Amino acid sequence: MLSTNKLTVQLGKEILFENVSIKFTEGNAYGIIGANGSGKSTFLKVLSKEIEPTHGTVFIESSRRLSFLKQDHHAYDDYTVLETVIMGNTKLYQVMKEKDAIYAKPDFNDEDGIRAGKLEEIFDHLGGWDAEFDAAVLLNGLGLSTEYHYEQMANLDSKLKVKVLLAQALFGNPDVLLLDEPTNNLDIAAIRWLEEFLIEFKNTLIIVSHDRYFLNKVCTHIADIDYKEIRLYAGNYDFWYESSQLMLKQAKDANKKSEEKIKELQDFIARFSANASKSKQATSRKKLLDKIEVSEIKPSTRRYPYVNFQAFKKLGDDILTVEKLTKEENGKKLLNNVSFVLGKNDKVAFVGDNEKAKTALFEILLGNDANYSGSFKFGETVSKSYFPRDNSKIFVRNDKIIDWLSNYTENKEVAFLRGFLGRMLFSGDDVFKEIKVLSGGEKVRVLLSRMMLEGSNLMIFDEPTHHLDMESITSLNKGMSSFEGVVLFSSTDHELVQTTANRIIEIKEDGTIIDQPMTYDEYLEIQMKK
Repeated sequence: MLSTNKLTVQLGKEILFENVSIKFTEGNAYGIIGANGSGKSTFLKVLSKEIEPTHGTVFIESSRRLSFLKQDHHAYDDYTVLETVIMGNTKLYQVMKEKDAIYAKPDFNDEDGIRAGKLEEIFDHLGGWDAEFDAAVLLNGLGLSTEYHYEQMANLDSKLKVKVLLAQALFGNPDVLLLDEPTNNLDIAAIRWLEEFLIEFKNTLIIVSHDRYFLNKVCTHIADIDYKEIRLYAGNYDFWYESSQLMLKQAKDANKKSEEKIKELQDFIARFSANASKSKQATSRKKLLDKIEVSEIKPSTRRYPYVNFQAFKKLGDDILTVEKLTKEENGKKLLNNVSFVLGKNDKVAFVGDNEKAKTALFEILLGNDANYSGSFKFGETVSKSYFPRDNSKIFVRNDKIIDWLSNYTENKEVAFLRGFLGRMLFSGDDVFKEIKVLSGGEKVRVLLSRMMLEGSNLMIFDEPTHHLDMESITSLNKGMSSFEGVVLFSSTDHELVQTTANRIIEIKEDGTIIDQPMTYDEYLEIQMKK
């Protein structure tokens, strides 16, 4: 179906990967993973032949159609939504336009009639008569109702354009489907619909995504970019991660008896094979896992930051009481008569499509916004740490990382701070970088470092996974889920919400809330039944 032969990609002096020979087969879904900068998106562009490799070749059968999710939000501004989706099947769209142009000719002749007849045959063979209906089904599934279908793309906001471009990539049942971060900017309902669509997709699927839950739900294989290689493994992301960590542990434990190793590996395989049986792709996936030898999987060279939140003092019984909190913006109520009480074991995920409402609530609770009505009160034992969605006001100074961070700990020793930052992947002279020049991911790791040093017993996170790579998201997830304090947070990362939250508060469009003591998956099941 799709394969590479001795593929090498070099950018400047840096080799991303070399001599890669891989075959992607029909009916399988491949998740591409790797550290930031490893070449995941570049690899998709090479497969789609948007860019040429340094060496080697990409082969796809001439009769097969490849579709690639585009990220240019302005490329189709002159077209309607439906037309943009149908453009996903280039051949069909070209036939449509040529056919329409012939019929519109004022001097239509016999030769035009013969050509139009041939085009009608091709149009019918390509499913042209159902094209608008099929495009509408995709758009409706992603949450774009009929009222948008004949709208100009230029009139849509960026979130709606993302859905149209995704529908374009899915349109016409392509033989090979390449998706680069397809869940970015999608709402919960659209992500759930996309998951089900891709699970049922019968052809070849290749995905780059930071969403671990999405990769676990959809993928049958993982393609890991590491060691300047791309290696294929059967199984989903969790299987790859756990087996990689197990191999790393055993590589460090050289004295462990071989029999014990073999037994541990066999138990590991059996556990994941059993889990796979719950999937809609159960039969094929279980067969793949049954054949796996964990010894085939190399321990990853990627580094994981050490995220471990420890509260310096215990919480009392009185945590937070919110009463009739109301916040308006431009005449619209972001928060409308919101009331709730927190317990000392609560980890609350705030969900809903209105991102401004979540941020507004957090800013009020932190004392950063006094323009509201209603009241709230924290208990006397509560100490708070905050991870803001917008950190631009924090990183404007010339302070070095190590100096800035020293303001948040009583231990000012350089050795302590350097050791602490080293565990957060700031090694050597990195600790002397000025905070105003840090990358998005580095800023997040610095803020998480501050929160760990503060030792608060109540933490508020507003979209903490933005700008993080998979390794940092995994570490943050562990830190939040194991924290023995209260957590309030918003996040689009399904796995983080599911494994951390024991209570879901949905902020509705009218600013009211629905407060439910349950996991995220339980909440989503209720939503799907509505």
